[in-house]
Formats: sequence, structure tokens, C-alpha cells
Amino acid sequence: MKTDNKNLWQAVKFTLFSISAGVIQIGSFALLEIFIKDYWIPYLISLVLSILWNFTLNRRYTFKSAANVPVAMMKVFGFYLVFTPLSTYLGNLAESAGFNDFLILIVTMLANFVLEFLFCKFVVYRGNENTLEHKRK
Repeated sequence: MKTDNKNLWQAVKFTLFSISAGVIQIGSFALLEIFIKDYWIPYLISLVLSILWNFTLNRRYTFKSAANVPVAMMKVFGFYLVFTPLSTYLGNLAESAGFNDFLILIVTMLANFVLEFLFCKFVVYRGNENTLEHKRK
């Protein structure tokens, strides 16, 4: 398969898995919002759930990486050490300005989707893509 086709298929798979992670994030956020009225607590819990789901599926099926799982997870954790406080702070500001919580969540999720794909492709799995198949043989 040509590199362009591989990259396109990779982007499609990442998108589909991200959608499933988004369903988990929105569902858990909605459930938590019933009981917890502060934006940041439901946001953080639902974000962690979606990260774990997305990381697991994308490492195995999108990037097919045999890279050291703890090292790869630490790189993703590093990404979220920057993304999470920034998105939580900006989300709180937007909520204080009167924006709808779900609108804030959707904008944040879209930013997360694009930035995480780029980070995974060019940082986390760089040089380790498609190594899972070779390791099995």
C-alpha cells in the first residue's frame, strides 16, 4: 500500500476510534453532570476515561506499534500534562462567560482530536509504526 494511502487509512482509523472515545467522554460527562455541577470535575473524569480507551485502540490498531507501552503512555501523559490544565482553564473561563457546557466540551474535543493525532504520529509512535506485526512473526 502506498504511503499516502496508509496515512489516509491511519487518519480514518484514528478518527473512528476518536469518535468512540468521544462517545465515552460525552456519555460519562453527561452522567457526571447530573450529580456534579462544577464543569471541571466531570470534564477531567470523562477525559481520563476517553484517553485510556483511545490510547489502547490506537496503539494496537491505528499505529500497530510494538513500542514499549509504559514509555508510549508516558509520552501521551506528557501531552495531557499540557493539554488538560489548559483546556480545563479555558473551559472554566468559557463557562463563566456563559457558554454552554456541551459546546465547550465539543470544541475542546475537536482540538484534542487534531492535536493528539499529530502528537501520536510524530512523537509517540515515530519510528515504531507497524512494528506490532513484525514482532509477532
